[in-house]
Amino acid sequence: MKNLYILLTLAAFIIVPTGISNAQELVVNGDLELWDDPNNPTSWDNAESISQATTPIHGGTYSAGHTSSDSGTQDFQQNISGIVGGANYTISYYFLDNVTDAKTRIWSYWLEGGSTIPDHADELRPGTYSTDNPDWQLFTVALTAPANADGFRFEVRVYHEDNNTGGLVYYDDFSFMAAGITPEPSNYPTGFDALAMGISINIAWTDAIGDQLPSAYLILASTEDNITAPVDGTAVADDIDLSDGSGALNISYGVEQCTFFDLEGNTPYYFKIFPYTNGGADIDYKNDGTPPASTATTADVTIIESENFNDGWGNWSRISVSGEQVWEIDDTHGVGDTPCAKMSGFAGQTYANEDWLISPPMNFDNYTNEVINFYNADAYDGPALEALISNDYDGVDPTTATWETLTFETSTGYFEWISSGDIDISEIDGEDVYIAFKFTSTNSESATWEVDEILITGTGGTGLGEQNNFTAQLNIYPNPAVNTVNITTDAELSLSLQIYSLLGTKVMDKQSFTGSTNIDLAGIRNGIYLLHFTDQNGNTGIEKLVIEK
Repeated sequence: MKNLYILLTLAAFIIVPTGISNAQELVVNGDLELWDDPNNPTSWDNAESISQATTPIHGGTYSAGHTSSDSGTQDFQQNISGIVGGANYTISYYFLDNVTDAKTRIWSYWLEGGSTIPDHADELRPGTYSTDNPDWQLFTVALTAPANADGFRFEVRVYHEDNNTGGLVYYDDFSFMAAGITPEPSNYPTGFDALAMGISINIAWTDAIGDQLPSAYLILASTEDNITAPVDGTAVADDIDLSDGSGALNISYGVEQCTFFDLEGNTPYYFKIFPYTNGGADIDYKNDGTPPASTATTADVTIIESENFNDGWGNWSRISVSGEQVWEIDDTHGVGDTPCAKMSGFAGQTYANEDWLISPPMNFDNYTNEVINFYNADAYDGPALEALISNDYDGVDPTTATWETLTFETSTGYFEWISSGDIDISEIDGEDVYIAFKFTSTNSESATWEVDEILITGTGGTGLGEQNNFTAQLNIYPNPAVNTVNITTDAELSLSLQIYSLLGTKVMDKQSFTGSTNIDLAGIRNGIYLLHFTDQNGNTGIEKLVIEK
């Protein structure tokens, strides 16, 4: 049997928040009464394995049948334009799943200029599926559009069940309803705190409360203590490039954290937060009184090279030594549902390949304590991805160079992102140092590998993950951990601890101890986490913890 994230029977009531007016339906032909042909409902952008049905129906004359297939996921999709960031929307549709050879779920995204936005993953891309039920069921959820959203991809999917295929699930009465104008938020959030983690700064807060809750928050950043309040009616776009001394992020209500990445080392950054309702010309900030503020100073490190593939290949090059398949960019399955680099030798069947993804040259003679960190994910059986470093590559033929293998942490689950860990590459010198990822496959097996968020740093002091020597005194066990983890250190060392996810979400607040402690991990899900320690002198250090329950 299967479970869906939000299920309501026909007898359920939908409670619409008060203070909302001027509702507007944005789905075109959501009732599926118009069809171009028996397999393509009018105004729907993608209709894989869809068929017109006259029975069963939820309302009107027609519904849409969706047939499961052994060829993989089958999608049914409509792209909706005109979304206003910060506005409230109710998303709903009816479905009927009463077969044992098909299952369904919603798999939708907010969009910005055609690119997907990872917000509301639990609601829009749940990890569970529909339940066999003879009655029509209703999926419904009310969400606030991310501040940078201008569209929505309304998509549902059908899957085979227990390797059985050919089953039909049915859909009807899709709805994407826009609400009207809401007043200014009543209060500011509390607990606003900025925390430097190497050359990134994580910001966390507790959501505002009161009669009028915000739909989102604007976080303003600056290298100077000069932040001024935003003006009502003028939305501020995201600006994650703080190289000019200022930046901004819009974060939806309920997230309670954000992270600014790849900042300048040894630099103080100032932050203020402003809750707001509505969006566009109707945006209404709480900008009276004293907004919460915080500051943090990054570690003394310098970014030598970074690449997240969000804007293409950057300065990285692809070289195919053999095989027809090549490195490509996957637009939606990277860390946080952003783009990533992807390589597979499978194209209907497995093929032998050797393909390289290589960094631009880096002058390591200008740095000390060089460190590389990247994220990787994989699936299927096949040769492991290799991470390599060379100082004699000629920039043309990687097979003639001398490459040293780098040992890194690899994914343990199906396309489950994991940090490589901080890899010390400081023993390599030279004016032209290259990092490479080498993919191989055979005619009999091929894994699929993904790489993202590559960061190479050097320092005049200490490197990321090596902030202070006290981390060498820590003993963290078991690691991977299940329900608890033990931490022991020098008896004279007093530490405070916070635990963060790889995406910067704080999952455990500050806990202080001297000598040793036992941490209860109940309520923390499986995954990779960062343990952020601060000693009695204010020095910080970061270690990794794996949780596998």
